[in-house]
Amino acid sequence: MGEVFAGRYELIDPIGRGGAGAVWRSWDHRRRRYVAAKVLLQSDAHTLLRFVREQALRIDHPHVLAPASWAADDDKVLFTMDLVAGGSLAHVIGDYGPLPPRFVCVLLDQLLSGLAAVHAEGVVHRDIKPANILLEVTGTGRPHLRLSDFGISMRKGEPRLTETNYVVGTPGYFAPEQLLGAEPDFTADLFAVGLVALYLLQGRKPDSQALVEHFLTHGTPGAPEGMPEPLWQVLAGLLQPDPQARFRTATGARKALSAAVELLPEPTAAEEPVEIFDQLGPLPPGFGPEGPASPKNHADHTGHTSPAQDGQDGQDGQEGQDGRAPATTADQGTPTATDPGRPLPPPVPPRNLPPHPAAPVTPPPSHPSETGSFHLPPPVAQPAPSPSPSYGPAPSPAAPYGQVPYGPAPTSPYTAPPARAPGPYGYPQPMTAPVPAPVRRPGPPPKVAVPVLLLALVCLAVGFWALTQL
Repeated sequence: MGEVFAGRYELIDPIGRGGAGAVWRSWDHRRRRYVAAKVLLQSDAHTLLRFVREQALRIDHPHVLAPASWAADDDKVLFTMDLVAGGSLAHVIGDYGPLPPRFVCVLLDQLLSGLAAVHAEGVVHRDIKPANILLEVTGTGRPHLRLSDFGISMRKGEPRLTETNYVVGTPGYFAPEQLLGAEPDFTADLFAVGLVALYLLQGRKPDSQALVEHFLTHGTPGAPEGMPEPLWQVLAGLLQPDPQARFRTATGARKALSAAVELLPEPTAAEEPVEIFDQLGPLPPGFGPEGPASPKNHADHTGHTSPAQDGQDGQDGQEGQDGRAPATTADQGTPTATDPGRPLPPPVPPRNLPPHPAAPVTPPPSHPSETGSFHLPPPVAQPAPSPSPSYGPAPSPAAPYGQVPYGPAPTSPYTAPPARAPGPYGYPQPMTAPVPAPVRRPGPPPKVAVPVLLLALVCLAVGFWALTQL
């Protein structure tokens, strides 16, 4: 079985590797489904900050593959996303070469739809390339595209994690303004979409530098050989070197593509259908479509059998319930009731067998539950406690029937209180705490008290005079 990460995600087999981490096919024990888990390989502050940015992205769109959850275990961290088994656009080109224009238009429309949702959240992807565009397993039906890998994406206005003169992304899919150190913008993603479309139509990586030089020198060139003119006009609007002359939004480019599809020629019967099949391969032993195999099935994979199969219900290689060993080869010659040709032997008197020691109770091994916790083993039965010995005096022969004669009860040291003097009626006086003598606070000095009294008399006289004037 695979390593269980954080008690929930069981890592099964690696399916991809990038600059910052490895992607594993994993089993989510809580949700009971397979997921893709990206395990961070480095733990420096710069990489961790990018990881936090990527796992914080939550975009719910059918053509966006964003992180769904994350977990940490000691010094390792990972985040999970839906498992997409159809491979990337690079796998399709490797299998079929250049793709039919109408098939490319379907993929391009889905890519622009997902990119519009990403841009609506204020996020610039910054790494759109064929390897980051995955496909669901759809066979020869309508393809289903998912835009993935937001490792270097950032929201507009957020501080950059790299120096101004340092370009982050994949060489060959940079917009011209990125090479000049401009701030990341939505139009740079649209330029990369145009390069991806050329890659799908031509079956090889385009030379973006030569293309930009041709645009700057000769203007918009004509449609390449074998490419419909309406479709080329849309791609030329995505590949303009000047970001101001380029499509400003993914929604605008998608509307222009929809109009161009109406002008494309109908597909011919000679076109080979493009099939998107499973690129991940079969699951390793111990895993099935519904998750890890049961303990019994897993034992079959590892060559072990259950105890009932090893011991034949406790008869082979195990002792019976009465503590005696099973019959041996020599015992097989003893006549039994089922052998009518031989007389029965006389009964053997029962032997006083020593008590068979009880087998020690071994708690079952703990296994992680679906949430990563461990089930506690059942409590082991403890022997009944023996009665505690009595520490009372032993019965003496003088006491009949085993009674214990009464004796003086033990006493603890005691100190009598001090004697109190008798009161007026012969009763002892109550104990009272000594009352402290009152403390007299000094008053104001005469030099202050006399003027204050004189002033008070004057105020009193003025008050009486005022009352007589009413």
